[in-house]
Amino acid sequence: MRGLSRRRIRTIIAKELQMYRRTGSIVVTMSIIPLVFLIQPVVSALTTSSAAAVSIRHHHELLYMLAIPALVPSMLAAYAVVGERQQGTLEPLLTTPLRREELILGKALAVLVPAVVLSYLIFAVFLAIVGIFAHPGVPSALIHGSDVLAQVIFTPLIAAWSIWIAMAISTRATDIRVAQQLSVLASLPTIAVTTLIAFNVLHPSLRLAASLGIGLLVLNRVAWRLVSMLFDRERLIVGTRT
Repeated sequence: MRGLSRRRIRTIIAKELQMYRRTGSIVVTMSIIPLVFLIQPVVSALTTSSAAAVSIRHHHELLYMLAIPALVPSMLAAYAVVGERQQGTLEPLLTTPLRREELILGKALAVLVPAVVLSYLIFAVFLAIVGIFAHPGVPSALIHGSDVLAQVIFTPLIAAWSIWIAMAISTRATDIRVAQQLSVLASLPTIAVTTLIAFNVLHPSLRLAASLGIGLLVLNRVAWRLVSMLFDRERLIVGTRT
């Protein structure tokens, strides 16, 4: 972060958030995807009887909801560069004294913050529904402190990783829909890992959690630099004129 202007980064964040508010399709996307991944855990929890609660005590179905921070930001971040190219707003932005690291980081944070907040909100809604409407014994069997902690810690890490992948695709794509489709496909391996853990195919442990957490921290740091390198001003400006 040394040498970067926080003021310019905040300006980029404010600009991106204003654009999200003006673009209804983005809001709809951010709403639909979390609801899709909320339905399965809610139905599973509400249809589990008190007698069957013992059998799910060692399950980790809450981790299934980590698919939300993997998918939601990828759709938004895929728009970050190619969307502005198609609208013709990228070239004026590239002629400013913004450093590419500042521009990339500002755009990434503008996606990360709402995506993480939305993921936490959906998770809180799920906990509330289970606590109020599930059969007796089901909430205590289903909701583990370790799973809640994993949700809190891994949501921003997974969201950030999805953002960097999507932004890398966005810097090279020429069509918004193609960028979004490729970004979703690139998020599938992350979703596969969290789903396998949720359904006990991969057994969660402190060692596995620490390895994944450290790995994501390192990858996110490296990915920021790599995406910044991919952000070639001359190529992008020429691309907006052709």
